[in-house]
Amino acid sequence: MLLLFDIGNTNTHLGIAEGGQIIRQKDVPTVSWRGSRGPEILARFVGRSHLKGVALCSVVPHTTPLVRKAVRDLWSLGCLELNSLTVRGLGIDYPSPKTIGPDRLAGAVAAKQRFGAPCVVVDFGTAVTFDVVNRAGNYAGGIIAPGLAAMTDYLHEKTALLPRIRIKEIRTAIGKSTEEAMLVGAVHGYRGLVRELILELRKELKSPTLPVIATGGYADLIAARLPEISAVDPLLTLEGLRLVWEAAKSKVSRLKGPSRNPKLNRS
Repeated sequence: MLLLFDIGNTNTHLGIAEGGQIIRQKDVPTVSWRGSRGPEILARFVGRSHLKGVALCSVVPHTTPLVRKAVRDLWSLGCLELNSLTVRGLGIDYPSPKTIGPDRLAGAVAAKQRFGAPCVVVDFGTAVTFDVVNRAGNYAGGIIAPGLAAMTDYLHEKTALLPRIRIKEIRTAIGKSTEEAMLVGAVHGYRGLVRELILELRKELKSPTLPVIATGGYADLIAARLPEISAVDPLLTLEGLRLVWEAAKSKVSRLKGPSRNPKLNRS
């Protein structure tokens, strides 16, 4: 089995993959890795599964070595860390490849594998990010906007009267309370933002039927009334990690070649 880590600012998304698919997933608060809680949760998550490898991507640099240490202490394994140098299945057409978030590369790999090129990934996480795979199959850049929760939390923190709200669907376009008014701005407003940006990307990529894949915590909510979004895949980043690990493993196997002992090459 393959253990996967998508280390984000708020949560670390764990996955177990086997047989070409992700069979188990769990979210762990990223702050858990600073103490013993993270490794304990990780050990319970993996259980008695026999691990053949580990792959990770991280946007929290100081947490990465803590996760590596937990894996090494528990199973004496190293980790394949996805970045612009280790990515497989995706070219990069970007002036500063090292500055691309590795989670964004993972999502682009999975989207390209599933939908071909061009395509776009919209990740509704702490920030809302758009990642573009161009017609040549290369990562070409993207868009970053504040996340839904970040926007509503900011309004609460910077004003005296606006409350902290739980983001949910709202059908009306006219709020009858402060909370409803904030929900209209957040939910309908973000749908408008996403729709307009997809329209601009379709024009620039000259692709009127551009596949758009949504992932992240608010993907289901925002995509529910956006026909411009082709699919919602909450496991997209983990799937991209799996694909990169499999491609790297395959390359190593080809470089090693068949054994010189003919007995070991018999099927």
